[in-house]
Amino acid sequence: MSRIRTTGALAAAALALAGCGAAVTPPADKAQLARAVSVVRVELRPISGGIQTSGVLSPRSQVEVSPDLAGYKVSKLFVEEGDEVRAGQPLASMDGSILEAQYQQQAALAAEQKATAEQRQSESARVAGLDNKGVLSEEAIQDRRFAATSALAAANAQAASANEMQTRLQHMVLRAPVSGLIIQRNVNLGDISGGGSTPWFVMAANGEIELFADVAEVDFDEVRPGMRARVTLADDTTVDGVVRLVSPRVDTTTRLGRVRIGLPVRPDVRAGGYARAVFVDLSRAVPAAPESAIRYDANGASVMVVGPDDRVREQPVRTGQHGGGYVELLYGPPPGAVLVAKAAAQLLPGDYVKPDWSVGPSGP
Repeated sequence: MSRIRTTGALAAAALALAGCGAAVTPPADKAQLARAVSVVRVELRPISGGIQTSGVLSPRSQVEVSPDLAGYKVSKLFVEEGDEVRAGQPLASMDGSILEAQYQQQAALAAEQKATAEQRQSESARVAGLDNKGVLSEEAIQDRRFAATSALAAANAQAASANEMQTRLQHMVLRAPVSGLIIQRNVNLGDISGGGSTPWFVMAANGEIELFADVAEVDFDEVRPGMRARVTLADDTTVDGVVRLVSPRVDTTTRLGRVRIGLPVRPDVRAGGYARAVFVDLSRAVPAAPESAIRYDANGASVMVVGPDDRVREQPVRTGQHGGGYVELLYGPPPGAVLVAKAAAQLLPGDYVKPDWSVGPSGP
């Protein structure tokens, strides 16, 4: 019996010693907790298209078409907005029945005056060479010549009136002054011409649309005519453009300069739309990080910065231009800061890491 008690006591003591040993085991050190991660540095890198701008799409040459005559009713419309037209093509016509009757009257009077002038010219011709011959008095001869001259002048005046009326009649049809695209129509059937200052039609000559964009004064000197630009439309479609014109002045209030970027003629490049542009021929050194290092979540973009103690912390960033696998950091850690290269790494702020420079573009 005594032997059994001794054995149980020894077992209990062993268990107690084992429990005490577990309680005093030292914790794992930082090296054991750290995860090996690829790291990179924020660097100053040239990003293509470092200057960006935005603006409104407008016709390179806008043509406003309005009638020359007032007081006539619109009888026909031949085109709609979005139609492509040729120079001289009819756009609208007005009711010219009254003007047609007036022209016929003036044409008849012109014909009558012409006949009278021809008669007077014939009478004057018959007295040619009879001066001082005693056949007719000098007064009678001069009267015939004067009557011929007067009749001819009256015939010419009446013909001019008839021609004017004919010209007015031709203007009853409103025609396109240039070839291009109808971008606006402000007239309807039954409208009376001359009723306001709004043009009946607005055209984009040759269908050419440009981006009228503003560039900051500090960047204005870098933009040149002929420079390529990548323009992004409202639906995120991109088109290639070329700088056609750089304004010679900067606005004194906004400190912005106007740039016109020529664009290809295509249906989705619409006047009045909004677009953004980057100048692909320009590049400048900016703080940049690999695109893979940027994390995106509900709070926006951020990076994981590795501190001197090899612990990571999350820092919000604001990104700019993208190019060559890198992204500009408009706001964030400065050049030289160490970042976790892959934003998908499952790390939390405060975690320890083992920086691995083997895949990064630059070492310590």
